[in-house]
Amino acid sequence: MSVRNLDKLFAPRSVALIGATPRPGSVGAVVLRNLRRARFAGELMLVNPHHHSIEGLIVHPDIASLPRTPDLAVIVTPAETVPGVIVELAARGTHAAVIITAGFGELGQRGQVLQQAALEAAKPHLLRMVGPNCVGIMVPRLRLDATFSHLAPPAGEIAFLSQSGAMITAMLDWAVPRGIGFSHVVSLGDMADVDFGDMLDYLAADPSTRAILLYAEGITHGRKFMSAARAAARIKPVLVLKAGRSQAGARAATSHTGVLAGADAVYDAAFRRAGMLRVTKMAELFDAAQTLALTREQVGERLAILTNGGGAGVLATDALIAAEGQLAILSEATVAVLNRLLPAAWSHANPVDIIGDASGKRYSDALTALIGDREVDAVLVLNCPTALAEAEDAARAVIDTIARSEPSALRGRNVITAWLGEHSARGARQLFTNARIATYETPDSAVSGFLYRVHHRRNQELLIETPSTRLEWFEPDRAAAQGLIATALAGGKSWLDSAETSAILAAYGLPTVANHFAFDPDQAASVAATVGFPIALKIRSPHITHKSDVGGVVLDLSNADRVQREATAMLERVKAMHPEAHLDGFLVQPMVHRPRAMELLVGLVEDATFGPLVAFGHGGTAVEVWRDTSLELPPLNELLARRLMARTRVWRLLQGYRGNPPANIDAIAEVLIRLGQLAADLPAIRELDINPLLADAAGVIAVDARLRIAPAASPGPARLAIAPYPQELETVESLRDGTVLAVRPLRPEDEPLLHDLAAHMSHEDLRLRFFTPVRGLTHIVAARLSQLDYDRELALLAERDRIALGVAHFFADPDKLCAEYAIAVRSEWKGRGVGYLLMTRLIDVARQRGIGELTGEVLLENEPMLQMCRELGFGITAHPNDPSIVLVGKKLAMQQPPVGDRRKRAT
Repeated sequence: MSVRNLDKLFAPRSVALIGATPRPGSVGAVVLRNLRRARFAGELMLVNPHHHSIEGLIVHPDIASLPRTPDLAVIVTPAETVPGVIVELAARGTHAAVIITAGFGELGQRGQVLQQAALEAAKPHLLRMVGPNCVGIMVPRLRLDATFSHLAPPAGEIAFLSQSGAMITAMLDWAVPRGIGFSHVVSLGDMADVDFGDMLDYLAADPSTRAILLYAEGITHGRKFMSAARAAARIKPVLVLKAGRSQAGARAATSHTGVLAGADAVYDAAFRRAGMLRVTKMAELFDAAQTLALTREQVGERLAILTNGGGAGVLATDALIAAEGQLAILSEATVAVLNRLLPAAWSHANPVDIIGDASGKRYSDALTALIGDREVDAVLVLNCPTALAEAEDAARAVIDTIARSEPSALRGRNVITAWLGEHSARGARQLFTNARIATYETPDSAVSGFLYRVHHRRNQELLIETPSTRLEWFEPDRAAAQGLIATALAGGKSWLDSAETSAILAAYGLPTVANHFAFDPDQAASVAATVGFPIALKIRSPHITHKSDVGGVVLDLSNADRVQREATAMLERVKAMHPEAHLDGFLVQPMVHRPRAMELLVGLVEDATFGPLVAFGHGGTAVEVWRDTSLELPPLNELLARRLMARTRVWRLLQGYRGNPPANIDAIAEVLIRLGQLAADLPAIRELDINPLLADAAGVIAVDARLRIAPAASPGPARLAIAPYPQELETVESLRDGTVLAVRPLRPEDEPLLHDLAAHMSHEDLRLRFFTPVRGLTHIVAARLSQLDYDRELALLAERDRIALGVAHFFADPDKLCAEYAIAVRSEWKGRGVGYLLMTRLIDVARQRGIGELTGEVLLENEPMLQMCRELGFGITAHPNDPSIVLVGKKLAMQQPPVGDRRKRAT
């Protein structure tokens, strides 16, 4: 499920508390107190067979006796009763429940049985459940507090989602005294039903939510989470504190919530790919909450620092530079103004040190000058306590200066503060809180707060960066690779031998060293003589994956006698260390002499939640010592491959050093891209380790590789957390006049084609498409149209000779109940059937993906589009609010079998 019926959870008109009780200190009593304290505007009903009334409210003996069906039920009864309660609620037609009760998935088999029973009772009725084992939910804007929290926050624009109830109450305890409000506070608990993916989808579309904070211990349903997170992060800041970074922490998180906590590097890769910001400490989450609640969207990143203490300014500068922030360079005009206003001993640069005796007026004068400097994008104001000036006087001056500033002067810019100390700073911080100005306790935390805004803006830029167009799209020999794997699985293999592994790599165009095999030392010597010296000799065994660890690798053997001796000695070593291992003889390879090449590690790893990931790092026999690797979710393009490499230390060495020329980065990137393609095509591959991959200016070559397989539980593309390019939708089509053209899904690399398409549409055609006069596409719009989540979105491009003739999109809601379409055709190709062809194909794909309805908005004057809609069976109705627009819609059949490979279909 996704967002269906979540409106009943977060915008209910009536609430039933199941298990209400007057017993002091009980969960039922505290939840009832909070519901009443919040003054919920809807109807509140209570259920408990042991009471007739509580605090003047009627208590009903059971759910069946309620006077009306509640939109939302809050359940605090014992775990054993919950499945039966869900059955009763479903029978009444309730569509949402918050299960506060603990004792389910986190307590082992017995609890899991109860949780599954509740799920099975809810699912047929689309009854959505938050929890179990949670604190509850809050929607302050609606005065809904269905929790057992000790505090209730004011309404605000930040949503906070947490698996941990303790983090919910801790956040509220910190936020309420600071006046920080929330749009939603949701304790997800064990996430039996509603999970982070569902909530991100819901909150992304919620106009009252401006930013989203998450505390996560584990993620469920990797692809759903990634689709939701990517969609939300494109619209508003999403920050996450992921617990379980260490192995011990991961085990504690798993036992806490019953949700598998995977490798931290995998979560890093997932959050980064989604465009989320990650914090690592609870204090950072609090600082992020304050920043997002009390600052505007930050346009630039040049920070000016205003301080009355040089040391504090230096600390702030160090923190900024260490985090790769940018210190503003003051304009000459600003320096001249400050020279007139400040004592001669001021710092004459940024940080602007206005000396320890700075009065409120001096703060105001300096801050006014900095706000007026267009070379400054934000200002951090620091104050150190002294006996020469009052901290609160300086705070009032800062507040008044900000209030007097023209709104245009602060558009896209922020002023934040940090008053150091405690005794003298407490009153000043309260003044800033009352004025809704972000204030922090240290220079470091203030800089971190500022950088949350900066990093969010940088993330947005990265999300819409256009990858370079690949000159040639490689087509692997999938059939050969699939056949090799099928044969190996049929033979009961889990680790492939060197010949099989090399053949699969070769099928994907990955260069490998030639392999030759020998069954005994004498044959090894003979084969080596045929191959030519020097050679590398390696043991062959299905039971030994790390050959170097057992003395199973000898390099640079220069003659047959030495090969024979080393092979004999190798057999003795390996048999002594692994007497149980079956030995298949030896692998003989020509030595690869590339003295300036870097040894790299590339490969694939598998995660239970997020599926396969591409790995890159510093390779060789000391890979465990280097510990220099990074992960990326496939599929990859050239940009993602380069970013994956750039996150490692070895990246700097690949740029060239001390006379070594730069490595062929394009060749390494191509290897990473093809590994991502291999992960999508071959679901039986569970682990692939190419180490070393030698890389130098001439290119790359795989020297050694190991590959583990297992029967696939799902098709290759389905196991990826990010849906890959749907190549099966590529077709060759014919227009009515016989013109042949290609129709294929749009790729991120196709952004230039969209710009060219728009450039060849008349102003009138563009107006009819975008409902307003436009001149071409901006990069942001074109990137959004071409960088698609193929799980929910699709764009079909009609092209001929690499010229875009038209494109048709649909964007589906998370539940795929409805998808909105849009279409554009090159003006000189109108009337030739391009639009009709694209719409026909788009309808076909939408139907086969299980989308319930295809809808759109069309200008009433756009008669050609309306005529096409009539011919394609769309209904047409008036827009309820705009007479110049009509609504079109076509109901589609339920999900059909997958679209086959139609690349050669012609109409």
